[in-house]
Order: sequence, then C-alpha cells, then structure tokens
Amino acid sequence: MMSLIYRDDADLTVEQAIDLYRRSTLGERRPVDRPDIFRSMLDHANLTVTAWDGDRLVGIARTLTDFGYVAYLADLAVDLDYQRQGIGRSLVAETRQRLEPTCMIVLLSAPKANEYYPKIGFEHHPRAWVMPGR
Repeated sequence: MMSLIYRDDADLTVEQAIDLYRRSTLGERRPVDRPDIFRSMLDHANLTVTAWDGDRLVGIARTLTDFGYVAYLADLAVDLDYQRQGIGRSLVAETRQRLEPTCMIVLLSAPKANEYYPKIGFEHHPRAWVMPGR
C-alpha cells in the first residue's frame, strides 16, 4: 500500500515539475519545452499542493486565488502510473481545505479529463472565454 504525503510547502524545481507534467497527460498542453515559463508558473501560483510518494513527485494542484471568493485551479496533474487511485480527488480536497469555505474553485478542463470533474463534485458551466497568449 502506497503512503502519499500531500504538501503545500514543497520547494519544487522546474525540472521536477516538467518531469511530472510529462508523466501526466497535462504535459501535452503545457509549455514543457519552456523552463522559463514553468518557473513563472511555479513562482506566481498562490497555492500549490503536491503529492509525494517518498521523494517522487506524483501529483500537483496549482492554483491562483484570493482565498475567499474564487480559486482558479490552473493545473491538476497526476503521474499516469498513479492515476485512478484518488490522488486527483485528494489534491482538490487538500486545495479546498486551504481556502475559505466561501471560496469557489473554477477550472478549464483538459479534453481527456472532461468526464472526470463531475465525478469529484464540479458542476459544468457553459460560459467560459479564453484569450490566448501572443
């Protein structure tokens, strides 16, 4: 039986994060070839909860939030070898515990995860708009 540790104080390296994103399906839609952007992603998230199996990073929930009203869950990634074990659900629960009870969590689903989010308590919202970066 695996014993995971969830942390919100891990000092992640860019290399650890990129490696995890590559080991999950999220690496297909994130700039894994741009460590400079990844550094910014890690440095400027308000709340990052990670899942560790020993010294191996196996999951991450990276959030931008005001902690009281809204939290944008920018990334939820779990190593493919560790998926379907409740780690994603636990990362969301750990994130929620660190927010005020009044705070809603908002996310844009990756196409492969679209059916996953309703199973862990998210409701579909038809109005979302995205302005791509330049």
